Amino acid sequence: MEFVFEKIFVPHKHSFITRSLTLGKEPARIHSHKNFELNLITSGSGKRIVGNHISSFESGDLVLMGPNLPHGWEILHPGNDKPASCIVIHFYENLISSDFFNIPELEKVQQLLKQAERGIFFQGRLAKKVIRNLKNLVGLNGLESYIGLLRVFNLLLNNDEREYLSQTSFSPVSFAKDQERINKVYEYVFQNIQEGVSLQGAAKLLNMAPGSFCRYFKKKTRLTFMQYVKNVRIGLAARMLVETDKQITQICYDSGYNNPANFNHYFKSVMKKPPSEYRKSFR
Repeated sequence: MEFVFEKIFVPHKHSFITRSLTLGKEPARIHSHKNFELNLITSGSGKRIVGNHISSFESGDLVLMGPNLPHGWEILHPGNDKPASCIVIHFYENLISSDFFNIPELEKVQQLLKQAERGIFFQGRLAKKVIRNLKNLVGLNGLESYIGLLRVFNLLLNNDEREYLSQTSFSPVSFAKDQERINKVYEYVFQNIQEGVSLQGAAKLLNMAPGSFCRYFKKKTRLTFMQYVKNVRIGLAARMLVETDKQITQICYDSGYNNPANFNHYFKSVMKKPPSEYRKSFR
């Protein structure tokens, strides 16, 4: 997928924008932006990437994501009798630090938004209620829309059936120039994770010596470059364990590892269980 940094403009005098969008008109792309995003798939299915997490998605999937978190939806199967589509809410960039959210009654909402830096997938009965409220929210304006949004947050807060998608969070980048440079690295890793990723190749993208690149990447992401690569590889392996019947040894090689022992060690260190147990938990 192509990787881009997006600038999303929330209209003047609005704290968020709600839209119903058709997916699949343009090639799928991994992107990041400074806005919080709540995304509901209303039709279609395919592949979802959030941070280092790769999985399948289907109609009804609901995900909340924090700023600067790389994500992308690749449509593989359009909806029945209609194109793939979603309802998406983008919040203005400084929402969490606004005066409105800095009140005691909304403290738990602030906490939820902070947790969204890894991406949160909501499931279960309450998630279905959120879906109904989001569909109604598309046609609302002004105070009614804000009240509708608070209802959505209230349902999300009471929903314990949630999954944190990315194994790592992505720290805010202070300047757009830095964000664009880091995005080049993200794109390089995602595009080459199976064929082979090298420190020298990533450093060359930014015209840096490997040592300087390592210090720069760690400062901007809170991860070493190899930690990031390891997490992306493990995310890819986890997806294959759940969605395919491939042998674990083959998944080791397909996710970029050359040594099954190292693969098992790194997988357990990130996912907290060995590959075989991880697969069984989804069967």
